[in-house]
Amino acid sequence: MAKRTAIIDIGSNSARLVIFEKTSRYGFHLICEQKSKVRIGEGAYEKQGYLQPIGIKRAYLTLKSFLHTIDKYQTHKTLCVATSALRDAPNGKEFVQWIQKELGLYIKIIDGNKEARYGGIAAVNLLPIHEGISIDIGGGSSDMTLMKDGHIIDTYSLNLGTVRLKELFFDKGLSAKEINEKAKAYIQDELKHLPVHFKHHLAIGIGGTARTLSKGIMKQVAYPLDKLHAFTYSVKKHKAYLDAIPLSSAKNLKQFGLKKNRYDTIREGTLIFNEILAHIGTKTVISSAVGVREGVFLDQLLKDDNLKFPSNINPSIVSILDRFKPLVTIEKKRKTKLKLASTLYSVLQKGINDNKQYEKELLWAVKLSSIGQTLTIYRSHQHAFYIAMQELNYGFTHEEILLISSLLRMFGKELLNKPLFEHYETLLPPKQTILWLSFIYTLTVLLHEASNSANITFAYENQTLRIHSNKPLYLAKEKVKALEKPIPFAIIIEDESALPENKTLGI
Repeated sequence: MAKRTAIIDIGSNSARLVIFEKTSRYGFHLICEQKSKVRIGEGAYEKQGYLQPIGIKRAYLTLKSFLHTIDKYQTHKTLCVATSALRDAPNGKEFVQWIQKELGLYIKIIDGNKEARYGGIAAVNLLPIHEGISIDIGGGSSDMTLMKDGHIIDTYSLNLGTVRLKELFFDKGLSAKEINEKAKAYIQDELKHLPVHFKHHLAIGIGGTARTLSKGIMKQVAYPLDKLHAFTYSVKKHKAYLDAIPLSSAKNLKQFGLKKNRYDTIREGTLIFNEILAHIGTKTVISSAVGVREGVFLDQLLKDDNLKFPSNINPSIVSILDRFKPLVTIEKKRKTKLKLASTLYSVLQKGINDNKQYEKELLWAVKLSSIGQTLTIYRSHQHAFYIAMQELNYGFTHEEILLISSLLRMFGKELLNKPLFEHYETLLPPKQTILWLSFIYTLTVLLHEASNSANITFAYENQTLRIHSNKPLYLAKEKVKALEKPIPFAIIIEDESALPENKTLGI
């Protein structure tokens, strides 16, 4: 696959450009993102679906600008897809041919099921889920994917979209009550076509409407982490908030903490979203910052892997290690460090007693422990924290991201960064657990850095941790001695650091 791939997604409401750069077989990251509210379908639903000049002009100028960006980034491959506005338009193919002639850009019009499938591919690979139903509400359609056991089971596209509802109901000068009654009846009639097996307690919110609502809820609850992807909320807990938005006037939308650039279609989108959630039996929504564009990219990247990353691969981890190359790059040495952490976690279970429930996060942190040194060795643990907070985007819950990042940040004499812990306390394990994990992480790093691949074993009895090494650990001893402990206990290091017997300095 090309090193740099550009994806253009032309929707009824917006057109977006993203450019991904591959760092290795499974590593990639986003290097450019642009968006324009082209509203290519504006006025079409009252004109038998025909694209109108105002939307055509905006789309042409946007695509022309996108191509300039693609050229600037020296992209190797460009894929452009268009969704409901073009597939529904009688003159959609004519527009595609005209753009290809004028700009040299080939646009592939995809049907609703293909659109839903792309969203599903992105969700099941880049979110910490294995099943659920993705919902992508666009301007002209709502596309849904049913997933189970990490695979796509079925897709369906509903003729329900924000622009469609806006022009059919919300722009008619009716009262809020009349709008909701008529629009609800319209939505429910369309939902009758949805296959009966589209039922699940978890919904994956893809697209502008779902993202806007998630951001609004995050603001309402003063959520401590500024990261939308994988944010999860209870439908029941926020039902009043979700129900109130479609009944609001456009002027009063500011009370919901929503972005102004979404005011024009958020009432329509929320009404569709609410009705779908109720129909499929949703209890929890997980927010997705990925969708069709990422799905198109992964469809190419994972075509030889049954459209799934291997079970032992996380693309964010791979990308971080590719770009922020740790000083210890030999896989054998990395595995040694991971084994040290895992063994120490097991040995200390007599004190921790948590069944190693955080081992996965601990080992990810250990694996990433050297990434901050790529920038500078000074305050490298702080750099590692910021890298992890920004780059652990795919496949992790917010709780996992924060725990991994916090362990990277807390390296040093003190096991707990109090301001950091207090700010994110609601998303982190209990304080005592953090202290133990930070101790294990820090001790592992100290021993590995000073051991030169020594054979190290641990024993924990009678409030004493014994560390035995077949090679010197002299450089680690002073740091270990100064290291804070989660509870009072002794640390004894038995190594080969003494002077050879019967030898003197010769002075």
